[in-house]
Amino acid sequence: MRSSDSPYLADWFAISLRWLSLLGLTVGMALAGALEASSLAIILFGAIWNLVITILAILNRRLPYHRPFNLLADITLGLFLFQVNGGLFGNLPWSSVVVLFTAAIYYEIRGGLVFGLLISLLETGLIVFINGQSSLAAAIGLLAGANLTLGLIMGLVSNRLMSHIREIYQNQTRQRKEAEHKVLMTERNRVQTFMSMVETISSTLNYRVVLNTVLDLCPVALGGEVKGAADMVSAVLLFSEHDLRVEAARHLSSYDMKQTYPAESGVLHEVLQNVERKLIHDPASDPELKKMVAIGNCKSVLIIPLNRAMNAYGMMLFAHPDPEYFDPERCELLEMVGNQAVIAIQNARLYQDLEEEKERIVQTQEEAGKKLARNLHDGPIQSVAAIAMRVDVARHMLARDTAEAASELEKIEELARRTTKELRHMLFTLRPLALETEGLISALQTMADKTRDMYQQNIKIEVDQTTVDQLELGKQTVIFYLVDESVNNARKHARASQIVVRLRGLPQDAGIALLEIMDNGQGFDVQEVMSSYDKRGSLGMVNLRERADLVNGLLNIESAPGKGTRIRVFIPLTEEASDRLQRGKVAK
Repeated sequence: MRSSDSPYLADWFAISLRWLSLLGLTVGMALAGALEASSLAIILFGAIWNLVITILAILNRRLPYHRPFNLLADITLGLFLFQVNGGLFGNLPWSSVVVLFTAAIYYEIRGGLVFGLLISLLETGLIVFINGQSSLAAAIGLLAGANLTLGLIMGLVSNRLMSHIREIYQNQTRQRKEAEHKVLMTERNRVQTFMSMVETISSTLNYRVVLNTVLDLCPVALGGEVKGAADMVSAVLLFSEHDLRVEAARHLSSYDMKQTYPAESGVLHEVLQNVERKLIHDPASDPELKKMVAIGNCKSVLIIPLNRAMNAYGMMLFAHPDPEYFDPERCELLEMVGNQAVIAIQNARLYQDLEEEKERIVQTQEEAGKKLARNLHDGPIQSVAAIAMRVDVARHMLARDTAEAASELEKIEELARRTTKELRHMLFTLRPLALETEGLISALQTMADKTRDMYQQNIKIEVDQTTVDQLELGKQTVIFYLVDESVNNARKHARASQIVVRLRGLPQDAGIALLEIMDNGQGFDVQEVMSSYDKRGSLGMVNLRERADLVNGLLNIESAPGKGTRIRVFIPLTEEASDRLQRGKVAK
């Protein structure tokens, strides 16, 4: 009911009583055999007037001076019927009831008495002045008494009726205000809940704290104990490698907390594929959710994906015994909570990845320092020590045999030259100036030549100039070090007679460059080496993977004992290609 409807309730009562009065007058005249054309015309006038007022009430409209006009029409109708039907001793001496009904409804006791007196005076005027029946004083007095009595009775009835209606209206108004206040408070609590959530998210980068806070605030946002939110089972499942694991939960058993979900079938798989929330009402029939004991008695389960851009972090699960609990409003609310949670998870994961990256950088720097120290110790330092020893030997030879001393000095010179080459090669790999001045192809060829001179290792360079032209200098530098790391690994461990370095565009995708380092060495079992790699003293594989990540590349190592090794790095040349590569939509 609209608030503007309530003042017009009296009009609806007046309209209804007028229709009853018109019906009663018509029936009364018909029974008395006085239903003539003049009477029918007056009745028709009253019906048309009441129809107009009814239409206005339906349209929620009122005329100016609405009540006086209605009373004037009723007085006119009553007086005409009174006069046409024989006046005081005619068929309708009670026709004034139309006026009294309307007046009592509009003005209650006061209206009934005032208009009872008014209609009595008007009817007396008709009797005395128009009909010339001045000798009927007693009858006129009786008529006036009947009008006043009926007006009083109608006024009393209307007073009780309208008081009751006002009370109902006031109660409805109060209930409506209370309901509006309750809705306002609910919305305020909901806003406060989200503000608290945002504040928590902003104040911590620990995603476990964020997840627990989100799960604690969900029942508050849904209405708390009043609406059954306390009976809701909730959990956040995040990917750990390939399976979903429960990272935070409410009302789950310890058994449920230890379960993993591969999301390969059922509703979890569907949500993961479609990236849309899903509501089901029979979790016991789901091939994966049926493992969760805590939701065995639940009749509705809502799954909300936790996705951001192209990253799928996991899902939020909500379950409730009431099959109708998750209505569209609650689903929208929980989805909003999920959107806030995934932002926090992404920020926390990025921070965690940054910290891990810092640790890897420190570890890489330490490994680089150790590697440099080993190379210096195993190479130039040993050579310098050998030179010192040989110089001492040559000094003693000079006193005994000059020719033999000269030969020894030649060997010392050759060792010194070799050491110089070795140091220059190390300096070149630390900072390849040829890369900055002459480009990637020249730097790779220089590295191959120096490796051949120093270690007699054959390296074949096959690089497409068009592909190099599409690479910015930063990526060229990373590619150089990828090749250097791979070549050194092959030289030290593969015992290969030939190493081939190839860089070209991927034929199936023009936006991807393919770097390949292949050798015909002894090869190795990739799975076995990677499974125990954390126990090895070298970080060669780790360096390869990290450098591939620096160019948003995808590293693939293929090898087998006795079959050589092929290292492939798929390098995106554009952002679109990078997106395709990360989604695995590249033909390999």
